[in-house]
Amino acid sequence: LRKTSKPLIVAANKADREGADKNVERIREAGYLVVPTCAEAELALRRATEAGLVDYTPGDKDFKINNPEKLNKSQLGALERIREKVFKKYGGTGLQEVLNTAFYSLLDMITVYPVEDAEKLTNHQGHVLPDCFLVPKGTTAKQFAGVIHTELAESFIHAIDARSKRRLGDTYILEDNDIIQIVSAKSRR
Repeated sequence: LRKTSKPLIVAANKADREGADKNVERIREAGYLVVPTCAEAELALRRATEAGLVDYTPGDKDFKINNPEKLNKSQLGALERIREKVFKKYGGTGLQEVLNTAFYSLLDMITVYPVEDAEKLTNHQGHVLPDCFLVPKGTTAKQFAGVIHTELAESFIHAIDARSKRRLGDTYILEDNDIIQIVSAKSRR
């Protein structure tokens, strides 16, 4: 009952340490969803990215060292250890995977992008796809309008699928990565 009502994911940090694999297996055998992680490697890569030393986006399967000649021996060694002990072994630091698994698998969420202009995929300021909402699977177009603003749901007329340009009714069930324009009486004034 607890596993159903309160799903759990274990972020097994320090996965790059000696003996970590045995601990991960032990936790898996106990029936838990486990993702090996290395927060220290993630932090080092984010700091190196900010300094322009590497190209790395959280969740990537690898990183690129920019201008290795500008790094000292210690920095190069640390980056190579991260690549060997974390990326080659686990395919990444695991932190983005924990978040993705928690939201998309355990909590059963989907990603929806609201736009004001379905042709240009922009908001009223002209920014392209500026917003992204996580909503539960099964959310309807009208319910999504209410997530954006209650007045949009109250005066909902229809939604527009930005890809297909189809009109969607209030009971249309949103799908992952839908790009939706909400048309309401309030938005027409």
